[in-house]
Amino acid sequence: MKFNFQFSNLCGTVYRQGNILFTPDGNSVLSPVGNRVSVLDLVNHKSRTLPFENRRNISRLCLSPDGSTLISVDENGGALLVNFHKAVVLCQFQFKAKVLDLQFSPDMKFIAVTSEQHIQIWKAPPLVSQFRPFHLIRTFTGHYDDVLCLTWSPDSKFLISGSRDMACRLYSAEPIKGYLPITLTGHRNHIVGAFFRYGLKPGMDESLYTVAKDGALFTWKFVPIDQDEKGRRFGVGRSFKKRDQIEAISDDAHWIAKCNVVMVKKHYFQQNHAKVVCAALHHSNKISELLVVGFDTGVFGLFEMPEFNMIHTLSISQKRITSVAINNTGEWLAFGAEKLGQLLVWEWQSETYILKQQGHFFDMNSIAYSPDGQLIATGGDDGKVKLWNASTGFCFVTFSEHTGPVNQVVFSSKGNVVVSSSLDGTVRAFDLVRYRNFRTFTSPEPTQFTCLALDNSGEMVVAGSLDPFEVYVWSLRTARLLDVLSGHTGPLSGVLFNPAHPYLISSSWDKTVRIWDVYNRKVAVESLDHSGEVLCVAVRPDGDQVCSADLTGQLYFWDPQDGTLEGTIEGRKDIMGGRRRDDAREAKNATHSLAFTSLCYSADGKCILAGGNSKYVCIYHIQQRVLLKRFEITNNLSLDGILTYLNSKNMTEAGPLALIDDEDGGSGSDKEDFKDNSLPGAKRSDFSKRKTPLVARTKCVKFSPDGRQWAAASTEGLMIYSLDQNLYFDPQDLDMEVTPENAQILLEEKQYAKALVMALRLNEQKLLKTMAETVPMDEILSVVSSIPVHYIERILVLIGEGINSSPHLQFYLTWVQTILTIHGKSLEKNSMKMLSTLRSVHKALSAKYSSISSICQDNSYTLRYLTKQKVKNVGSSASRLSSTKDVDDKEPKSSKGGPVDGKRSKQSSTSVENIKNRKRKS
Repeated sequence: MKFNFQFSNLCGTVYRQGNILFTPDGNSVLSPVGNRVSVLDLVNHKSRTLPFENRRNISRLCLSPDGSTLISVDENGGALLVNFHKAVVLCQFQFKAKVLDLQFSPDMKFIAVTSEQHIQIWKAPPLVSQFRPFHLIRTFTGHYDDVLCLTWSPDSKFLISGSRDMACRLYSAEPIKGYLPITLTGHRNHIVGAFFRYGLKPGMDESLYTVAKDGALFTWKFVPIDQDEKGRRFGVGRSFKKRDQIEAISDDAHWIAKCNVVMVKKHYFQQNHAKVVCAALHHSNKISELLVVGFDTGVFGLFEMPEFNMIHTLSISQKRITSVAINNTGEWLAFGAEKLGQLLVWEWQSETYILKQQGHFFDMNSIAYSPDGQLIATGGDDGKVKLWNASTGFCFVTFSEHTGPVNQVVFSSKGNVVVSSSLDGTVRAFDLVRYRNFRTFTSPEPTQFTCLALDNSGEMVVAGSLDPFEVYVWSLRTARLLDVLSGHTGPLSGVLFNPAHPYLISSSWDKTVRIWDVYNRKVAVESLDHSGEVLCVAVRPDGDQVCSADLTGQLYFWDPQDGTLEGTIEGRKDIMGGRRRDDAREAKNATHSLAFTSLCYSADGKCILAGGNSKYVCIYHIQQRVLLKRFEITNNLSLDGILTYLNSKNMTEAGPLALIDDEDGGSGSDKEDFKDNSLPGAKRSDFSKRKTPLVARTKCVKFSPDGRQWAAASTEGLMIYSLDQNLYFDPQDLDMEVTPENAQILLEEKQYAKALVMALRLNEQKLLKTMAETVPMDEILSVVSSIPVHYIERILVLIGEGINSSPHLQFYLTWVQTILTIHGKSLEKNSMKMLSTLRSVHKALSAKYSSISSICQDNSYTLRYLTKQKVKNVGSSASRLSSTKDVDDKEPKSSKGGPVDGKRSKQSSTSVENIKNRKRKS
C-alpha cells in the first residue's frame, strides 16, 4: 500500500467568511473556506480546493483582471501571492495592519490596499518568484476611521474609497501637481460601496455612486471648475488652502483633476430599516448598469442604474448576506451568508438557482462511503444528514428529519439506503431512490443513541444507547424491535458487524469490548477487557481482527475467534496536539488530545487509520506496529489546539487576548452582534451564542472502498486525501536495458507485450498509459496472455483510471473482458489482496454505466418516435400514389376528342415515377 496521500478536496463547507469572486470568464466562483480557497466550476459542476493554506482564516481575496494572479489575505494581514492557473504560492507577505479591501487596477500595474485609515498603493507583483515582489509606491491619508471599500476608475488613473467616517475620497493614482483629493460627504452611516460609471467622460450626468449602510444611494457628477469662480465649492467637494493651487494644475492634466464633484440625486432602498451589508456594480453597457445590494435580513435587491429602477428583490437566506459578486456577463449573481455557511448563485433573468450549497451549521460528527465509493454521507450536530458526490464535491440532497445531533451514518450493502442515529432518540432510514425517510426506529423507553450498525444483508439495524446501556436490534423491513442486548455497564461508544462471521461487536465506556452472536443467543458473550474507557472499535475487512482504542491512547488488536490479544500500539505521543488558549498545562500534559476517537482499516487490511481530538491523523502498519505517516489536517491559527507553545505577550489581566470579544469586529461585524439581550437582573446570558473558539480535531475517519482515498470529518469540514498518480514512480526489476527509449523501440517494432512489460517494470504512469493505449484491439488477447500474473493488478489500476478519463470506452472494456477471461481464477484466489483495485474498476464501470444508460434511453425514445413518423409518411405516400394511378387510368381528353398536349402528360408520368422511386427507397 502506498502512502503518498495528498490533500485533494474540501467538502462539507462551501463558505466561511470574506468576499467571493467570479473568475474573468464568469464560469467559476472563488470562495474562502477557513484558511483555504475553493474553486467551484459552475459549468462542469465540479469543485476543487487549492492546495495552499493561509496562516489564519481568509478575510479577503483579490484576483487580477486576466485571472492569472490571486492574492489571499488572512485576518491578521498575512498575504499569499499565488499563480492561480498552476495553484503555486510565489511569495508570502505580511501587511502591517488588518486588510479590509484590496483591488487590482484595470491595467494590472498597481494594487490598492486598505491599512486602517490609510490607503497603500503597491506595484503589482509579477508571475515569477522574486525576493521582494511587493513594492510600496505611495500612501494616501485623509480618512479619520478605517477604510472599508476601494474602487479603481476604468482608466486606472483615479481611486475612490469609502470609510467608517461616512465620507468618500477621490485620489489620483499618480501625482498631479496642485491636485488635492476630493471629499464626498453627506452620508449618515459608514460607506459600503463606491463605484465609477462605465465609460467615464466629461459632461456625463451621473459619474459616481456611493452606497451607505443605512440604505442611502447617492449619485454624483463631475462639474468643470469655472475660471471666473475658482475656489467656489458647490456644497460638496474639495477645499483649497491656497488659491494658487488651482492655477498650479497643468492644462495637460487628467480632466477629473480639473473638476468638482456635485451631488445629483439621493435614492433610498426602503427595506423596512434593513441595513446594507454589501454591494456590487456591473457595467452591462454604456447606457445602464446593474447594482446588487445585500441586506442584513437575507434579502437582496437588483436595481438598474442610473434610473434606480428596481428589477426585483428576493429573500434567499435567513441571515444577513455578507458578500455579493456578479460575473462578467451580468447573468449570474453570487451570494455568501457567513453565519449559515451558504453559497448561492442566482440567475436573475430566469429566476433560478445555478448553485445552492450549504455545509453543516455545527460540527460534522460522522461520515460513510457508499459501497461503490461515489457518494459520501455526513451527519452533524445540526441534525442534518447530507449526501455528497465524491467526484464533484457538491451536496445533492439533505435530510432534516432529525431534531437532535446525528452521531453516525451507515450505508446499506447495496448502497440504496442510508441509516442514521441521533440523540433525539430515533434511528431513521432514508431511501436514496425517492429521497425520503421511509423507516423510523425507536426504543420502548426514551433514550439517546450514540452508535449504529447494519448487518451484511442490510436487513438488521443495531444501535447502542447512552442510557440505559443497551443494544437495540430492529428489522429494517418491518421496523419491529427484535431484541435488546444487555450486559454493558457504561454508555456504548460503537457497534459494528463482523463482515465475515455472524458476530456483533460493541464497545463501551465500561472498559470492555463485547462480541455477541445475535443469531444464536445461547452462545456465551465474549468480553475483551481494557485498561481504560473504550472510545471506538473497528474490524478488519476479512473479519479476522478487531482493533479498539481506549482513553489511555493505546490501540489493541484482538483475534475475535478466541478473544486473544495479538498486540498493542502506544499512540499518546503520536496523537498529541497543540495547546489551547485557556490551558494552564503544557500540550504534553493535556488530557483532551491524547486518545483516538475514530478508527478505520485500510482496504487491504494491512494498515489502520486513526484520528482524535487533535490536528493529527495517523496511519499505522499493523504487523510491524510502527507509525507510517502522520497527517496534519490544518495549520489554521484561528483554531484552538494548533500551537504547541503559547506566547506570553498574548496573556492579559482579563485572560487570553484571543478570547476577549472585540466590538470593532471589522466590516462584516455590527454592534448588534455583541448586544446582550438578556433581561435586567438575569445572571445567565444567551447560551445560543458561541463563546469558545473552534478547536482543531477529527471526529471521524474513513477509507474509501477502493483504498485510493480517505476522508476525515474535521472542524474545517470534510477533508479528502487521495493518491496522486501523476507523481507516482516506483520502478521494479530494473536493469541496464530497461529504459523508456528501449520501450519505445519495441513499440515501433510492434512487440507490444515486451514493450508493455518494460513499461510496467519502469512503472512510470505516462509511459505505461502510452504503451497500453497503443496496443491494437486484435492484439489485446495475445498481450494479456503473455503478461505475468503479478503485473495484472497494476494493469487493472491503469484501466480504472482510463475508464474515467479516456473516451476509448470500448478499448478499455475489451481489456477488462480479456483479463477476466484469462486471469479470472487468479483474481478470484487473490480477491482480498486486490480488493481495493477491483473496487476501483467496479466504481469506474458503474459511473460510466449510469451516465451512458441515461443517454441510451433518451436515444431509444427518439428512435421510436422517428420510426413512427416514418411509417406515417410511408402510408401517406402510398395513398397519394393510389390516387394518382386512378387519375392515370382515366386519360383526359381534349374538347376535340384527342388527348391533352404531350407536355402535360409527360409531367404527370414523371411525378408518378418520382412517387414510385420514393416508395422503393422508403
